[in-house]
Amino acid sequence: MHDLAKKIVEKDVRALARGISFLENDHPDKLTILKELHDQGKGAHIIGITGSPGAGKSSLVNRFIQFLRSKNLTIGIVAVDPTSPFSGGALLGDRVRMSEHFTDPGVYIRSMGTRGSLGGLARTTKETVRMMDAYGFDVILVETVGVGQSELDIMKVADTTAVVLNPGSGDVVQVFKAGIMEIADLFIINKADLPGVSKLMTEIEGMLDLVKHDADYRPPIAKTISTQNKGLEDVWELARKHLQYLEESGEGKRKKTCILQDEVLEVVHYELMKKIEQDQLDGDWREQIERREIDPYTAAANILLELNIGKKER
Repeated sequence: MHDLAKKIVEKDVRALARGISFLENDHPDKLTILKELHDQGKGAHIIGITGSPGAGKSSLVNRFIQFLRSKNLTIGIVAVDPTSPFSGGALLGDRVRMSEHFTDPGVYIRSMGTRGSLGGLARTTKETVRMMDAYGFDVILVETVGVGQSELDIMKVADTTAVVLNPGSGDVVQVFKAGIMEIADLFIINKADLPGVSKLMTEIEGMLDLVKHDADYRPPIAKTISTQNKGLEDVWELARKHLQYLEESGEGKRKKTCILQDEVLEVVHYELMKKIEQDQLDGDWREQIERREIDPYTAAANILLELNIGKKER
């Protein structure tokens, strides 16, 4: 076994930090380490926290960490923040909000920027979760950038996906346009001390009646006031009930199989794109495009031909 993989399994936190850096920096040993850690997962409950910006996800996660630690559970956190398309940097604000947990040996926080990835997660989030599971955390929390119209990748990582909403956030139909009705395993109405909670609950229930009326599992709704530590027990119990449903129904095994199958294509896609960018960096097609001698489709077809894919275009 690779020395770093061995140390991660043995719960060396420095090795875990270094291993995640290997992922982010695309180290040559990355795939070797991931292969050796694949069967070393300890079965952590992976909970995704998503929702629109301003819903209070970070505050909720911060208080939820306190709650889980009171039950002597160890927690790994992956907090994803958006990367600037101009500077390439990211303000890791979630890490600032969770600063009180830095000295707790039972908590490990890893912040990462999206680095241009769509879907609400960083490119290496799924692989980071794999490493954390091999390390042996009881619970892994993944906080996404926030729900837009396409930020749904959390469903490919988490066992239980919690969608955080709050009253007064606008027309709930607009929120559900993002597709979160399909990915939500649990709805959390945060800031439940604000007016409009009953209206929001009625709207969610009405949408569930339409979309989940014949489903085997109907996502429950929890109300929280994270700043007052209220409702966190309900969130935990509902998340555990969902995990129990996954295990008893066989849905969990089916879901994990789909995730692994998707991951094969994701790895192939990334490695293929990396090879194309490296091999074609100084290709003639750039100058030909600039001189308008060929169109983008012809250039793409010719690149594929060099990879033994497709046919010659003129």
